[in-house]
Amino acid sequence: MEFGELLATLRKERGVLQKEVAAYLNVTVATISNYEKGVHLPDLETLILLADFFDVSTDYLLQRTNYKSSISMLNKQIAPDFTICDLLNTVLELDDRNTQSLMDYYELLVLRNSIKHAK
Repeated sequence: MEFGELLATLRKERGVLQKEVAAYLNVTVATISNYEKGVHLPDLETLILLADFFDVSTDYLLQRTNYKSSISMLNKQIAPDFTICDLLNTVLELDDRNTQSLMDYYELLVLRNSIKHAK
């Protein structure tokens, strides 16, 4: 998928018009249309603003990852002094044995959660 197609998809998923995106960026509707058609690409500053507007990462917009959530989500506190980013970094440092143990525990949590919601 090209950048323009992705931008149009995000815009439609959020239910916003080109003019709303244009107003946020302080550009013309034609500029947004040109981005979506692949005529032009946004500069770095505009790319960051688009990521903020759609609450996704710039890497997602650049299609370097399928991870859609924004940086603010990675920085979300899940415990005192511990963020989602901290959790991801910890998981990435695990050896193979501990990674497998974590996956086993994950499956147990998913099962427990599904039983809880079935009641």
